[in-house]
Amino acid sequence: MKIQPYITKLESSKVFKNFKKEYSNAFLIAGFFVLDYETGANLHQIDYYMPTQKKVAAFTLDGEVALKVMETMNDRIPQKLVIKTKVDLDALKGILQDEMKNRNLTENIKKIIAVVQTTDGKRIWILNCILSGMEILKAHIDDESRTVLSMEKASILDYVKKIPGGRGSNAAPRPLTKEEIDKQINQLDKIKAELEREKQKLPKGKNKKGAKGKSKKDESEEELDEEAMGVTVDNMGED
Repeated sequence: MKIQPYITKLESSKVFKNFKKEYSNAFLIAGFFVLDYETGANLHQIDYYMPTQKKVAAFTLDGEVALKVMETMNDRIPQKLVIKTKVDLDALKGILQDEMKNRNLTENIKKIIAVVQTTDGKRIWILNCILSGMEILKAHIDDESRTVLSMEKASILDYVKKIPGGRGSNAAPRPLTKEEIDKQINQLDKIKAELEREKQKLPKGKNKKGAKGKSKKDESEEELDEEAMGVTVDNMGED
């Protein structure tokens, strides 16, 4: 599954041509993809930055090309992205699985949420994966060398505990920069949305019940929601 056919589809669409006429200085900054290996309900999105307006134009390419203009959360200008990647979308799972074997990780990858963007002049894949057992695998891949730069697995609760200001954190939270806050909120929003979709697929009545008739999994996901809100509220005033 290559990215180029989606770029061709985008650039040949009337929606994109009209957009470029109006915003000629807009430039490509990222590709956002959801690869669902269970349902095949994938998402392909290409993002352009509009420097004059300081907004992002997100083009979804599944079916008819659709445009949504979004506000940016800071004034930082994103780096331009050359979308001719060395790593194809269908190669991401294999690269991750090879590295997982090296680390003795045996879970199955159910879904990959992938962002490709330019970081410090390099094209980097930033991946958040949903594993069997509802665990999260986070990884960065260098596109040029196909090297896994980092990989980390965590349960939903472990992920919450690592967020500064979360209930599970023992250390006193340091003030976050606005850029760090924006990055965390963006990651949480995307991951929570995908976890919610996974929750809807699970058969009801099979989880061990906790207090007040709620399953342990439901309680964990509610805590994730509460902690995410806590990060937003507790740190929005910090510079």
